[in-house]
Amino acid sequence: MKKHRVIAIDGPAGSGKSSTARLLAAKLGFTYLDTGAMYRSVTLAAMEERIDLKDEARVTDIAGKVKIEIVPGENEDRIFLDGKDATLLIRETRIDAGVSLVSSYKEVRAKMVELQRRFAQKADVVAEGRDMGTVVFPDADLKIFLVADLQTRAVRRHRQLDGVGITTSIEEQTASLSSRDLFDSGRDHSPLIKAEDAIEINTTDMTLKGQVEKAYELACEKLGIS
Repeated sequence: MKKHRVIAIDGPAGSGKSSTARLLAAKLGFTYLDTGAMYRSVTLAAMEERIDLKDEARVTDIAGKVKIEIVPGENEDRIFLDGKDATLLIRETRIDAGVSLVSSYKEVRAKMVELQRRFAQKADVVAEGRDMGTVVFPDADLKIFLVADLQTRAVRRHRQLDGVGITTSIEEQTASLSSRDLFDSGRDHSPLIKAEDAIEINTTDMTLKGQVEKAYELACEKLGIS
């Protein structure tokens, strides 16, 4: 069986993971794997069932039942939850407030990791998230860890949400990201940490184009692409 290549990109929210991973995948001809969308989908499903997100058992049960589909698109992937388009819904601020808790549950992560690894068995992938290089794909061909200062990340997230019609403020995003950073890095299961063999890129003063070019250079060097 052919072993497909994996590039793992990790880092905190707003560091540029999603955009960089998507464009890098397109440049390499790889498949983009948005793992964050999976956890957001579980969070949305639990909310729509009016489940208390603190009820780990019920949230885990939902994670095992929902069908999550990622359909590649030219500019963005479409996320389908049980056959319904949830692309915009999973980006709402209410999901931001709950996804860190949902993604901290051990069994929820186990179910999502299984899906993610299955996905990588079918194609070369660029996978982005918070534990790609440490837990999901510890043997990834290339591991990249993106960082950026909090203010820069808050501005980016504000622009991203504004671009899809979601009203928020930079101050709200600063508080939200700060809270998520503390929670994600301190959780018991698969915390946000840099893998020992990951290459760190500080994107604070970089353009998106610059981020992608740097990641592409690293991919070509590591994977022997000319």
